[in-house]
Amino acid sequence: MSVFHYLAINQKGEKQKGMMEAENSKHCRQLLRDKNLIPIEVTAAHQKKQKLGEKKIKSKSLANQAMNNKELSLITRQLATLFAAGLPVEEVLTAVAEQTEKQRTRSLISSVRSRVLEGYSLANAFRDFPRAFSPLYCSTVTAGEKSGHLDIVLQRLADYTEQQYQMKQKIQNALIYPGIMVCVSISIVGFLLEYVVPKMVSVYSNVGQALPGITQFLISISAGIKSYGIFLLLALIAGVFIFRRHFKNNLTFREKVQHLWLKIPLIGNATKIINTARFARTFAILSSAGVSVLEAMGISAQLITNIPIRKAVEDATSRIREGANIHLALKQTRYFPPMSIHLIASGESSGQLENMLERAANNQDNSIKQLIDTGLTLFEPAIILIMGAVVLFIVLAILLPIFQLDQLTG
Repeated sequence: MSVFHYLAINQKGEKQKGMMEAENSKHCRQLLRDKNLIPIEVTAAHQKKQKLGEKKIKSKSLANQAMNNKELSLITRQLATLFAAGLPVEEVLTAVAEQTEKQRTRSLISSVRSRVLEGYSLANAFRDFPRAFSPLYCSTVTAGEKSGHLDIVLQRLADYTEQQYQMKQKIQNALIYPGIMVCVSISIVGFLLEYVVPKMVSVYSNVGQALPGITQFLISISAGIKSYGIFLLLALIAGVFIFRRHFKNNLTFREKVQHLWLKIPLIGNATKIINTARFARTFAILSSAGVSVLEAMGISAQLITNIPIRKAVEDATSRIREGANIHLALKQTRYFPPMSIHLIASGESSGQLENMLERAANNQDNSIKQLIDTGLTLFEPAIILIMGAVVLFIVLAILLPIFQLDQLTG
């Protein structure tokens, strides 16, 4: 006799689950009919356990699945459109899953739908997939469900994720040309040091004439790279790997590095603008969705990637909880630009905090775009000048001994 799990319908039309011993699945179904139960599903105990294990593995795999901003914004906009049409949640998720081209994303949306059918709210269903749906996303959806304006909230979320994606794409596209230039320049310099300079050294060694200091220095660099280049490269790769691992796992070390970044003029300014803009944008979205000020600030602070700035905002949240004004608490952090502080103060006094936060975020986004455009504009000529100087140094080091030989023979 084997043990079977069954799902059946009784005479009242209700579903009934249980376990039963039988010789086989056919015998189990017959026993159920003898009890006036209509069998729907009969599974052997060992098969049931295997299916649960497979389901758990699949669920864990989907929970670790990430989603890029482009894909997330598209799905979010589809959700907003369908919710605005008045469709129920399960139909909306079914339509979005059918519209999605990627199989893994379709499986993820289907898993969210399964949880909704099990009784989860939409936001709680999203929370089971943290790599795909951020805390901002889930908290905003929660607020939209409570307020009854889920379509409007999702529309704003879609706009937000699209802006993030466009900004990232703009930076990546702008770095393609400088990146190619750097790679080509390094390859040329490496070729000169590895093959050209050693041949010139063999020529100069037969002359017996003292070489210029610049040439001797270049020969030393070339010899060092030829003898220890592979070891230097391995040491550099190991150093980067150790730094990244330490930076990722050691919170104290990461905080010290990020604090140092804030002191570097250009990098520090960019870090402040990017993080405070993200905070203001998130704060505006959550506030417009009906989330309380303290909760919105707490969630927005968690999305700040720079630890010193995040801690400063968390301290500001504590001061606001004690009764301080929002703009004064944020001003004390010394990370927010004066324009943003004035806009937030105006929003507090006029009762239009959401609009002023949105304006502050837009203002800082414009500052980010200007900073990126300026940095990339200066980056290309800077690379050309640096690489040109390196090549000029190598050429001079090679040609100066030739000029000296010409003078001696002349």
